[in-house]
Amino acid sequence: MADEIFDAQDLITLTDEEGNEEQFEVIASLEIDGVMYYALMPVADNENGDCVLLKLEMDENGEEILSTIDDDDEYERVADAFDDEVFSEIDYD
Repeated sequence: MADEIFDAQDLITLTDEEGNEEQFEVIASLEIDGVMYYALMPVADNENGDCVLLKLEMDENGEEILSTIDDDDEYERVADAFDDEVFSEIDYD
């Protein structure tokens, strides 16, 4: 079982492919089929309330990194799992 590297409410800074940094709040994590996934909420400029789903992987140097979920089927499966197991418990009122 993979260990969580971030806890809910942690703030992390991610750098995109163009070198832009953005701060995110970790709002949830789930392990699915042996892979750890994280739901992150942008701290700034998030008017629509969308979160970002990323997965924990190892880079070529053996370092843990968060990466995008490129496979559409995998993304849908992970999004459904977060909806069912995490977000269904949140009261938005």
